[in-house]
Order: sequence, then structure tokens, then C-alpha cells
Amino acid sequence: MSGMTEGEACEWRMRGSLRLNAKMVGLRGSRGYKTEMSSIVAVLNQKGGVGKTTTAVNVATYLAREGQKVLLVDLDPQANSTSGLGVQRAEGEAGTYEVMLGQTKAMDVVKPVFDRLHLMPTDARLAALEIELVDQTDREKALRNALAGADDYDYVIIDCPPALSLLTINALTAADSLLIPVQAEYYALEGLSQLLQVVQMVRSGLNPNLELLGVVMTMYDPRTTLSSQVKGEVERHFGDKVFDVVIPRNVRLAEAPSHGKPIADYDKWSKGARAYKNLAKEVHKRVQKGKSK
Repeated sequence: MSGMTEGEACEWRMRGSLRLNAKMVGLRGSRGYKTEMSSIVAVLNQKGGVGKTTTAVNVATYLAREGQKVLLVDLDPQANSTSGLGVQRAEGEAGTYEVMLGQTKAMDVVKPVFDRLHLMPTDARLAALEIELVDQTDREKALRNALAGADDYDYVIIDCPPALSLLTINALTAADSLLIPVQAEYYALEGLSQLLQVVQMVRSGLNPNLELLGVVMTMYDPRTTLSSQVKGEVERHFGDKVFDVVIPRNVRLAEAPSHGKPIADYDKWSKGARAYKNLAKEVHKRVQKGKSK
């Protein structure tokens, strides 16, 4: 875009792509989401590298550390939540793939990570699930049906794949609410319009109770003008749906998964750890507010 700075180009494209959809999906509203048993939160952004798995793992961890019983569902064939929590699996051991095919029950594959945090692990076989489900009726509800037997949790956090696929549709159909991590960089904003259109489609035909829990800014660097500009544009379009907590760019957050640990165990005093601890508190507060409506 000739003559525009990077920040101006960011603002121009965000206005064009999100204005309609923010109204269409009711993102500024607070209708509340129904949570009769577990509160099921899908963590989703179809763009990779925005801190999606980091957010899912660490929000789940801190919710558990604050006394909630949490199930983290690894719905990403890359299995980063599984490896990032240091969970070891035997070759061919059942996981999310078998649960969604109805070959085994959810509680038969769940593994304890520590007290109050459990994981439904996965592996690369999950990538073939769409082919396996293609001829099945209600294929969009496979995860919802699978989680029906996993109601002994305060929270179910779903780490979605970085794609708008059948797996993603399953997550949105099963969830009460959606948490979107947005990296505080220009290209990370692209695709949000398409994501919101998919959310609207799911709400219209599969899950009318699905609500946006919030948008969280990740990898934020206050030293750069671009981070501030991107944050400002996201706040302009999503209003009070943007979480107050901002996740900073932090090397300790990047290192923790390679050690198979959440940031709470790897470096609980780091800036990243403090931010995710506060985000988990804000998530819990919003969920409880939604329940009271």
C-alpha cells in the first residue's frame, strides 16, 4: 500500500475486514453462554504461531492451580499440548483420535498431568480424522458427543488446530465459548474475518449458544509502535471483549515447552508466567459472570 506506514496499512485492512463481522457475530454483546456442567472453552486462531497452544496450556494450568478441575483436550494433530506438558505415550496408545471415532471413552484415555489438571492427548493420526468422519452423520458433533462423558470438570479447554477444518468445527460445536489469541503483529490480523464468519455459521446451524469469551493479545512488545497500533485496532473492533491482560513477548514462555513444562513450573517468576496467571483469573471471572446471567 503505497505511501502508508506499516501501522497505517494495519489499521486500513483491519477496518475493512472486521467492522461488519464484529456486528454480525455480536462480539460487543455479553449475552452469556450456557454452562450447565463444565465450562468448555475453545482456544482458536487459524493462523499458526500466535501463541494458541501456549495460551491453552498455561490458562489450563493456572485454572487448575487456582483450585479448578480442568481437562485440556489436545485437538491439534501437531500434539504440542501433549508434548508441552511432558506427557509420554506408548506407540498406538489411544487418544483424541479414538475418542472422536467412538472407539473408546474419553475418560479411558485421559492422563493426569498434576492434581486437578488432566489431558486428553493426541498424535499425528488425528490429521486423518476428517477422512474417517466424512461419511458419518453428525460428524460435526463427534467431539461434543465424546465430551458428554467427561462432565466431572469445572473447565474443558480445547487446544484447536491452526486451521478452519472439521476438527475446528467440532471444537466450536462442543464449546460454550471461544478465546482468540491475537499476536501483536501486522500479519497476525489477517484471517480474523474468515474466522468470525465460521463462528457465525456454527452459531446459526450447530451451536447457537457459542459466545466469544474474549480476545487476548500475545507476544506484545511495548517498545514497538506496531504492537500498540495493532492492540488499539483490536480494541476498536472488539471493545470490552479484549482481555485486560496482555501476554508479553517472553523468552521463558518460548523455552518452557521444550522442557515439557507449563510456564508455572518452568519459571513461575517470569513476566510470561505472571501474565498467564492473571489471564486465567480474568478468564474465570468472565466465565462466572456469564453463568450468572
